[in-house]
Amino acid sequence: MSRTDAERLEDILTALERCVRFREHLESDDPTVSDMALDAILRNLAVAGEAVRTLPDHVRGQFTSTSWHSIAGLRNIVIHEYFRIDNKIIFDVVDNHVARLVDEIRRRRSGTDEAEVAADE
Repeated sequence: MSRTDAERLEDILTALERCVRFREHLESDDPTVSDMALDAILRNLAVAGEAVRTLPDHVRGQFTSTSWHSIAGLRNIVIHEYFRIDNKIIFDVVDNHVARLVDEIRRRRSGTDEAEVAADE
């Protein structure tokens, strides 16, 4: 089943919001909780990366400050090269990049930005 551009953006947003929500659990004193949080974050980064891979260029072009290539590339590492995962990099991505993209997608979804995405589908 094919998904619309708006649905793919929603998939990305949902996955990234989960990463932000799970981030605090990486600091848990319980190693099981912190391991589960990391696994959940990695899975959601993979989901976001997969949705990014299928976004058309005209939609990606509306987010000029976003490195879509990096998001899709991170998905490839998480899925295919899991042995290369560096937790410090994952923490940095969530702490310094994910929240900014979440905000940008939310802004685009509100008002005229949402109409632009819908018109381009």
